[in-house]
Amino acid sequence: MTELFALVQNLTSESVSFEALVLALCLLLALGVTKLVFKGTTALMGETSVWFGPRLFDGLMFPLLALVLSYAAREVWVQTLHEALFRIAIPILLSLVIIRLMARVLSSVFPDSVGIQVLERGVSYLVWIIAVLWITGFLPWVTKELESIHISFGRTKIDLLSLIEGVLSSCLVLVLTLWVSATLERQVLARAVIDLSIRKVATNVLRVFLTFIGLLVALSAVGVDLTALSVLGGGLGVGLGLGLQKLAANYVSGFVILLERSVRIGDQVRISGLEGRVTDIKTRYTLIRDAAGRESVLPNEMMVSDKVENLSRAHGRVLLQIAVSIDYKSDVPLAQKCLVEACLQSKRILQHPPPQALLANLGANGLEMEVVFWVDESESAWLSVKSEVNVLVLQALKANAIAIPSSQHEVRLVKDGLSP
Repeated sequence: MTELFALVQNLTSESVSFEALVLALCLLLALGVTKLVFKGTTALMGETSVWFGPRLFDGLMFPLLALVLSYAAREVWVQTLHEALFRIAIPILLSLVIIRLMARVLSSVFPDSVGIQVLERGVSYLVWIIAVLWITGFLPWVTKELESIHISFGRTKIDLLSLIEGVLSSCLVLVLTLWVSATLERQVLARAVIDLSIRKVATNVLRVFLTFIGLLVALSAVGVDLTALSVLGGGLGVGLGLGLQKLAANYVSGFVILLERSVRIGDQVRISGLEGRVTDIKTRYTLIRDAAGRESVLPNEMMVSDKVENLSRAHGRVLLQIAVSIDYKSDVPLAQKCLVEACLQSKRILQHPPPQALLANLGANGLEMEVVFWVDESESAWLSVKSEVNVLVLQALKANAIAIPSSQHEVRLVKDGLSP
């Protein structure tokens, strides 16, 4: 309480007005430098930059500069006068730096994630509570009370303060790790590695490695004995050998796919009756989008163990086909010519190799023709291509008076078990 009374007393002193002027100059200087750098840097970094956001105050630059300038002015100020406003401003600016860092990093790495937004909001509340306790002078008393509360984990006892510090430091290290990995991916890997699959492998390995190192640093900072992790590693190995076989196989298969490049992002594949384009390859699963626009999630183990037809590796074309029936009285060569000419009217069909109209079957109701044609593999709307070809085929058959037979059934009435 004495620190709170001292703060109130200092706020009523005559030097507060001059202190407010110095603090305002620090904020204006930080704002001017931020605005100057913001104009020339946002066009290069974009709105995903941690330093800058879509607006001037959304990034980390302004609160960090304001904190550095205010802290430097405070160190000079306390040599002659008692601080009042600096004691309030510095905790607020430090809290704003932490919140801005977490918000910008998590929003760029995990966009549109509800769980990340909840985590960000919870950490923000906790940081502001600590800032209020720091300003009012109750923080030492709260930390002393937290140290007196012990939690037992088997034979190990740890106080609540160390546990909270460990969680906060781990979150901070994790955010910094994600920031460094995202920066390296965007600034280094995107320019040095052209192949998208290799870049994906390098990004995943770099992120896992930096996260692991960051967690080890955070645990050692709060006094956790890292030799105890050997027991955890042994338990994890047993778990992988027993209950997590499928999960481990999917992760290993993901790295195998990315390293071997047997299937790459953008390839047209067919697997287990599913045909579509590979839109993304994660470490555990692969996303495949079919012609209707639906995305399917396939475990990476299936991509390694099952038969996968990579249509893009053979050539840059995809074969499509439609079936049509014509009357038995129709001129077959004329019908074939009409069907081919109808296909050639579509600009979305490749001229080489040319489309073909084949007599596939002598059906019960008519002659079954098979029309095959090629489209470029970049053409994703196959259903609309088939619809366009069907319309052209129907118009060509009507123009040449080629009839499409309808199904006919003969019905016999049986009386007293005998047919009439």
